[in-house]
Amino acid sequence: MSPRARDLGIRIGNGQPGPLNAITDVIGIRVGHHTVIHDLADGRKVRTGVTVIEPRAGHARLSPCFAGVHVLNGNGDATGLEWIREAGLLTTPIAFTNTHSVGIVRDTLIALERESLRDEDSVYWTMPVVMETFDGLLNDINGFHITAEHVKAAQTDASDGSIQEGAVGGGTGMICHEFKGGIGTASRQLAASQGGWTVGAIVQANHGMRDTLRVAGYPVGDILTTKAIASPFAEQSLPHPGMGSIVVTIATDAPLLPHQCKRLAQRASIGIARTGGGTEDSSGDIFLAFSTGNQQLPVADYGKKGNFTTPIQMVNNDHLSPLLAAAAEAVEEAIINVLLAAETTEGNKHSRAHGLAPGQLLNALEQCGWSPQ
Repeated sequence: MSPRARDLGIRIGNGQPGPLNAITDVIGIRVGHHTVIHDLADGRKVRTGVTVIEPRAGHARLSPCFAGVHVLNGNGDATGLEWIREAGLLTTPIAFTNTHSVGIVRDTLIALERESLRDEDSVYWTMPVVMETFDGLLNDINGFHITAEHVKAAQTDASDGSIQEGAVGGGTGMICHEFKGGIGTASRQLAASQGGWTVGAIVQANHGMRDTLRVAGYPVGDILTTKAIASPFAEQSLPHPGMGSIVVTIATDAPLLPHQCKRLAQRASIGIARTGGGTEDSSGDIFLAFSTGNQQLPVADYGKKGNFTTPIQMVNNDHLSPLLAAAAEAVEEAIINVLLAAETTEGNKHSRAHGLAPGQLLNALEQCGWSPQ
């Protein structure tokens, strides 16, 4: 397993991570991947997959979460977001995949949930959240290689433990700051004096240009772009640098209302900006944040037994700032973890995305005046 940012002494911000430094530090959240890699007889290469995030143990529709959405740049798409904007509720799993597989992933999540709810009332509808980024440089994206079985496998793989990062699941064919990209995660644990809550983030990073990359505030992209360090990256560039996207899911156990979740989602923009991203016209930057803090939001029992109101809690806005800072830091660190975990990948039509070796990143940081913490 590749070292993560903190393993190398790279400290992002002042916050402390949770035990796993992952979105699964928020109790109840499970993440699963299914990676699809194979070469076809006609020379096409398949480098793609699916990642599934389950917001609660069991069916989210029976115990939904307050949620909010923010779009930094809309050159992308996602299903299920309009209902979240309207109702403020997340009632389904969230999936990450490639741009041309959104439909099959959405349809399969519906079918899988419906199969497990056969004894329910026959009136049933759901709008799963599926978020995408474009892997068409490394992957034969127009071959539509994601199947229902792949989605099912990702959901079956979901667990509440450590999360595999890098070129896995939905991130298999992604490129980040012109290095190999993919899936990354991180978390922050607030001090008891700040509420003691946890904030976790998971990203599918497929965005950014090499020369703008910053790590812990240091402009390492300038170093990694120059030939002075004899880096293999200096000799190669992608045909369309910065053309991709990044999608982010943020979770917290703090009891937030929908408008507060939206504010949390907005802070993903800060984490992306700190790493040198967020300024490309061609990038679809779409973020979702949800809260598990209110445990009983009885959608399934709406209007029954006189349950016309639901008691809820919310964090006072005066105490929201540490959560917003935690979200920004978790997203920033998740992106760096992507870069460190993703290995060099040979893709479709002789394309190649190089992994960023830990030694090369440390060398670039040291040339910028950084020292381990």
